[in-house]
Amino acid sequence: MTSPAQIEELKTLVEPGKVLLDADSLNTYGKDWTKQFAPAPTAIVFPKTIEQVQAIVRWANQHKVALVPSGGRTGLSAAAVAANGEVVVSFDYMNQILDVNLTDRTAVCQPGVVTEHLQNVAEEKGLYYPVDFASAGSSQIGGNIGTNAGGIKVIRYGMTRNWVAGMKVVTGKGDLLELNHDLIKNATGYDMRQLFIGAEGTLGFVVEATMRLDRAPKNLTAMVLGTADLDSIMPVLHAFHGKLDLTAFEFFSDKALANVMARGDVPSPFDTECPFYALLEFEATTEEVANLALEIFENCVEQGWVLDGVMSQNQTQLQNLWKLREYISETISHRTPYKNDISVTVSKVTAFLQEIDAIVAEDYPDFEVVWYGHIGDGNLHLNILKPEDLDKDEFFARCATVNKRVFETVEQYNGSISAEHGVGLVKRDYLTYSRSPVEIEYMKALKAVFDPNGIMNPGKIFAV
Repeated sequence: MTSPAQIEELKTLVEPGKVLLDADSLNTYGKDWTKQFAPAPTAIVFPKTIEQVQAIVRWANQHKVALVPSGGRTGLSAAAVAANGEVVVSFDYMNQILDVNLTDRTAVCQPGVVTEHLQNVAEEKGLYYPVDFASAGSSQIGGNIGTNAGGIKVIRYGMTRNWVAGMKVVTGKGDLLELNHDLIKNATGYDMRQLFIGAEGTLGFVVEATMRLDRAPKNLTAMVLGTADLDSIMPVLHAFHGKLDLTAFEFFSDKALANVMARGDVPSPFDTECPFYALLEFEATTEEVANLALEIFENCVEQGWVLDGVMSQNQTQLQNLWKLREYISETISHRTPYKNDISVTVSKVTAFLQEIDAIVAEDYPDFEVVWYGHIGDGNLHLNILKPEDLDKDEFFARCATVNKRVFETVEQYNGSISAEHGVGLVKRDYLTYSRSPVEIEYMKALKAVFDPNGIMNPGKIFAV
């Protein structure tokens, strides 16, 4: 446990008032969106410069104090949870976009820049930052990099790692590394930038990142299609993806839609009740493209894959259709969902989803199960909702008992136990279902190189 004298020393490393010890701050900054672990940090520290981050890391090494990075705290794997007396390093005050280069199409960001702020600044410059998800209004770039965030546009634009041109990191030793220097082409050995993307702060802290930007899409148009059954989802994807450059292809179940509709602030897409829904988006750059989309839709109806559908005609309708998908997580959050974020290759999605659905139906006959996800890139979100009269700990324990069957199925399909939410504490004990023992040993060896004293977010990804 960190001593009072050590905390006083920590206070000298940052500006006055930037070390918090009160109970409310410890509770707020010691957790993320997961509810499985009680926050118990010793202190919260708010650096404002790279030099202050280095000083904090060196202090932690000297006193053998564990550090946990904190961004927007929107994570779903407990990677940002401080449950064992750690000192939380919050990047809330390192929140500036330092430069936007229109020629290189890049933006230099401090780690505390909120994702939506980067999106808005890019839009003001006539550019586009495409990594997008429901928590974009509060998540931070540093956290996005730490978890290699994905979201709703992966089918077209890829994950966060595709958009990191270069970055500065403070390693677990306190060294500052400048990685890749924002180059497009750089064939000079190991690309250590990629090691820190998705590392959840276990190797070091991202203290600056140059993010790539793209051209702004033109006349984005969405369609919501009601499908007859699970088997129809993938033929619909193939039909549209074969002729249109999709920017998104999402799916959700009738139960997911019912939770959004119950809140009453989004209109229903159409009257026909369907067991599953697909939401797809594309650039309707010409009238011919829009007409082609309608032709594909009509063919899907003729084939019996689609029962009903609607296409946005303006920006308001586009936003309302997206709310059907983006509001799902928020509208089920009060039900304390147990989340699984799993993935397989796109060609295996239908068989995999049906097999997992059968396991869940058998093991959770009395629980409400909500499916949704980025099915166009093979990522499925399985949400099991806690009954109101069931104790939280008992609920999580019951859910954990079936994880073995779910993850054994993931392993059989050569899939991932965590497609985009990271490992953290929640998935740590299941890492062997996606990574071999040899891989894990190499991962541990890499951590020892960058963080020899084991102070950087210990216990996350794998046990100490």
